[in-house]
Amino acid sequence: MYEIVKHIDFCFGHRLLDYQGKCNQPHGHNGRIEIRLAAQQLDGLGMVADFRDVRRSMSRWVDDTLDHRMILRRGDPLIQAIEALGQRACVIDDNPTTETLARLVFEQTQARGFPVVAVTLWETPDSYATYSPAPAQARTNGRQPSATPAAAPD
Repeated sequence: MYEIVKHIDFCFGHRLLDYQGKCNQPHGHNGRIEIRLAAQQLDGLGMVADFRDVRRSMSRWVDDTLDHRMILRRGDPLIQAIEALGQRACVIDDNPTTETLARLVFEQTQARGFPVVAVTLWETPDSYATYSPAPAQARTNGRQPSATPAAAPD
């Protein structure tokens, strides 16, 4: 099995409805998406996928859909306020948790025809969620996702 990983950094805001804690308030993150692609065989050029194609396609979608946007659950009253200011929110059906956003990026990567096996979304330098339709142990053989974004000093 061959694997490649592409990282995409972006900034986003969100809040979690029906959550008891600070994350029910609008707040933002500097996120990192880790897209893991895999194939049993390499293509005619010796690649799982061309990094350039992955970057162009997925960075464009992230820039157009998620980057510097408030990501909110459908029905959140904040959507109306943001739109009244002439801004656009990214509206999704589920609470915009890190897990939900990792699944969303996975689905968008898959829809573009890439052989995606997992997507990890780093919400902070030490907190991430991974979505993969395969069990994590079988997918990674016990390995951790690739290097984390630079951690802030304690």
